[in-house]
Amino acid sequence: MKLLAPVLLLVSGSVFAADLTIVEEIIAKCNGDIITRGDLERSRRELANAVRQQGVTGPTLQQAMADHEKNFLRDRVDQLLLVQKAKDLNLTVDSEVSKRIAQIQRDSGIAEPEKFQEYVKEGTGMSFEDFKLEMKNDMLRQRVIRQEVGDRVNIKHDEIEKYYNEHKTDFVRQERIFLREILVSTENKDAAGKAAAEKKAKDLVARARKGERFPEMARDNSDSVTNKTYGQLDPYKKGDLAKAVEDQVWSQPKGYIADPITTPAGYLILKVDEHQKAGQAELSEVENEIMEKLYAPRMEPKVREYLTELRTHAFLEIKADWVDSGAAPGMDTSWKDPAQLKPETITKGEVLNKTHRKKLLWAVPIPGTKAKSTSTSQ
Repeated sequence: MKLLAPVLLLVSGSVFAADLTIVEEIIAKCNGDIITRGDLERSRRELANAVRQQGVTGPTLQQAMADHEKNFLRDRVDQLLLVQKAKDLNLTVDSEVSKRIAQIQRDSGIAEPEKFQEYVKEGTGMSFEDFKLEMKNDMLRQRVIRQEVGDRVNIKHDEIEKYYNEHKTDFVRQERIFLREILVSTENKDAAGKAAAEKKAKDLVARARKGERFPEMARDNSDSVTNKTYGQLDPYKKGDLAKAVEDQVWSQPKGYIADPITTPAGYLILKVDEHQKAGQAELSEVENEIMEKLYAPRMEPKVREYLTELRTHAFLEIKADWVDSGAAPGMDTSWKDPAQLKPETITKGEVLNKTHRKKLLWAVPIPGTKAKSTSTSQ
């Protein structure tokens, strides 16, 4: 959020004029951007909704919220710094954003721009422009992390082989199936809405069977919280799945796309990512898994180090009641209240006592001549 109209914002506990309306309370400034109380409240609501969708309620929900709330401000600062860095690096993702928006519009079946924008607003709670901006910023953040951090984390094959030999018992497998999902919700929809959802689900299956990448389809089309992880589900053992679902996918090969399955939540589309057989897994079967095990522990601290480095070069001010849990050590981010800054002053007597110097103009040529003026001026 840019500081475009500061007179309408509560900066230090008071407004500049008594008749102004308080729109938002600024709690932090990060270079040219601001963070408001409303920004963090939105983060809180989004997290609560995501956790509830996973079936978490009561004390467990409260604990989950408490564990994450302390990092809301940190995460928001992180996001702003990464987008600002993307601009410094002249990174652009406009074409990717346009492609994804166009794909979402095709999937919605809504050709008219105004109706499609209203569709986006109803589904996300954001205006169309805010939705596009958030999508763009998310892509920019991912690009910066991949370019500035991820490309520098290298794992050699020798390390993977060493890990495998030292942890062979970890790769003695039970039979398990690995799935990805897309959920087309029918919640709170009338008969026409459910029919449209069924059509969308069948269209998605057809596209996936033609070779379109399922993870990206899940990210852009699924109404499940797993869209953030590209539709990936935890692995299932025999008997873990509902029988109607297990019958459709258990004996199918890797890459199989099931027909839409009707569930109380909507139409469920499943893809078989892998079917792991019982027994000792070969290195080739688990190489990617080991790569992820080695990559994540190295990547996470590197990302945090990078974000700390960005903080050291940033103009960052935070109100006293708020804490950036990712603050750079030794960096002063205390809030500077303009109302408390004392201007330098000088008395009238000091001004009068100052000597008035004369400016010598003798060195200035008179226009049109080679002569020089020798006059003086007070």
